[in-house]
Amino acid sequence: MRTTHGLWRYWESCPRQARSSGPVTRPIIEAGDFAIDVGGIWDPASGRFDHHQKGFDGARQSGVPYASAGLVWKEHGGRCVEALAEAHAGQRLSADAAQQIAYAIDADIVQYLDLSDVGAAKNAPGGYGLSAVISGFNPNWMDEQRLGYGEAAEAYRLGQFKRAMEVLADIMANAVKYRVGALLALEQVRQAELLEDGKVLFLKNAALPWSAVVRKEMPKVLFVISHSISEQRYMLHTVPADPDTFDARADLPEAWAGLRDAELAAVTGVADATFCHNGRFIAAARSFDGVRAMAKLALQAVEPAGASSAPAP
Repeated sequence: MRTTHGLWRYWESCPRQARSSGPVTRPIIEAGDFAIDVGGIWDPASGRFDHHQKGFDGARQSGVPYASAGLVWKEHGGRCVEALAEAHAGQRLSADAAQQIAYAIDADIVQYLDLSDVGAAKNAPGGYGLSAVISGFNPNWMDEQRLGYGEAAEAYRLGQFKRAMEVLADIMANAVKYRVGALLALEQVRQAELLEDGKVLFLKNAALPWSAVVRKEMPKVLFVISHSISEQRYMLHTVPADPDTFDARADLPEAWAGLRDAELAAVTGVADATFCHNGRFIAAARSFDGVRAMAKLALQAVEPAGASSAPAP
């Protein structure tokens, strides 16, 4: 079994398939409806997805080489996303929307399986990169010694293979659900209410993924208020300046950092203020009026600094 297998339940429904989860002979490969990671052929039309053959040079436009996981996803990813979106998110996507999500999943997940497979990248620190986690289902030398060769060993390999498929199927389903949710959330975020001269955005559901669209499309917004339905409180968020750092367009006031309840209420003058993270990127109050008052205070703390840095007329 290789780490490139078991990305989706689709293959389980296929009546005949050849996979390198155990010894695979040429007749088995030739008889299979699909042959993945074995056979020395890359031909999607005939269900052949190998990358070991001499002269294979399949690669993405970015230059990242394909291994078998990527070859299968390249051919079937869009349809897989459509099926998973309907099954796990209750949404029917257009072919184009599904393909765009498939591209995103390739960039975030599948290409890293391929990089590990072809030896072009190491696993994440600590051995918990996805490829390393799935590799953990491979029989190790102790399993080989204990089981030997024969039906018991093959049954164990197949069982481990199916467990790995279950894990990766859940990962792919969750990846699709997240991206479908983000797609549906776009319009809700775009149509959300702007407060304080457009510098504060109010979202009625804190679970909405808002960071990317606010960062890209709402340059004036400095803070976001959201209502946590599950916790029945209101959150005050800073807006990330960049997706890869904790730097914000504007931080919450330094005097709030790490305070909770009565201490935070005393500093802010907001009676129902409940906490401010020590990193000053999120705070909360029990009421909308309370969190809006905190947002106004945060803006007041930011705006004088901006005004003082303005060039003299």
